[in-house]
Amino acid sequence: MPPSIRQLLPRRFLAADRSMEPTLVDGQGLIGVRWGRPAVGQIRTFQHPDRAGFWLVKRVTAVSGDSMIVESDNPHFGTVDSNHFGPVNVAGSYRIVVRVPRRWM
Repeated sequence: MPPSIRQLLPRRFLAADRSMEPTLVDGQGLIGVRWGRPAVGQIRTFQHPDRAGFWLVKRVTAVSGDSMIVESDNPHFGTVDSNHFGPVNVAGSYRIVVRVPRRWM
């Protein structure tokens, strides 16, 4: 089945904490797309498994079938990731393709 137009459109996100420092900083804009399979090293956004409508941004550290393990770049920040909630479903996640410099926000 071909993807819908909505799936092909990019979506804007905002890094809202320090969990991905130094790669992303608090307040930095992000542009994500839904197409493409996750790969180790990618930064992806996805809905929190236990909080519908609450999006997280993390780095993919492993992929197995339709799930992925995601972790923070800054584990000392005290954030939650797959170490707390386990693997995340790939469906519905966005691959971050543009990181907007904070000075442009």
